[in-house]
Amino acid sequence: MSPAMRAPGKRLLFYGYGNPGRGDDGLGPALAAAIEQLDLPSTTVDSNYQLTVEDAAELAENDVVVFADADASGREPFWFGRVEPSAHLGISSHGVSPGALLALTEVLFGHRTEAYVLGIRGYEFGELCESLSSRAQANLEQAVRFAKRALMERSFGEYLGRYGSGPGAGRQDV
Repeated sequence: MSPAMRAPGKRLLFYGYGNPGRGDDGLGPALAAAIEQLDLPSTTVDSNYQLTVEDAAELAENDVVVFADADASGREPFWFGRVEPSAHLGISSHGVSPGALLALTEVLFGHRTEAYVLGIRGYEFGELCESLSSRAQANLEQAVRFAKRALMERSFGEYLGRYGSGPGAGRQDV
């Protein structure tokens, strides 16, 4: 574990994104709402329908960011991985990727934010529905337990090997 992660005062942003009006796509904001209730020290919680270029300013104010999003094809119940700045910004009207946002933060603000993503497996997308499927709800409950532990310990590097590094990777036991 990086000693810097245990340093007091390390500013952390937990950012859940997705559309709660499209079924399981709302997993990111649902996780953000659960994390916000924990009132963790030196932790800011935010959520939105998508990541936008304006979010670069918020990232620049934090040392670490954990993004949370629904994943339609990832491992159950979730996966956890590191995010690196992306050389391809790929900005569109439908938001930006976490990697592109990190690159933009560096370019605009000269700040490198350490970043991770928590992808929660969802199943029902596309239909207008303001609730999670029962299977996604079960995955969310496991993701809440994981995120609470990870955010309190702030030993993110240790979790990379245990819970995967991207879609389709990781373990199922939490």
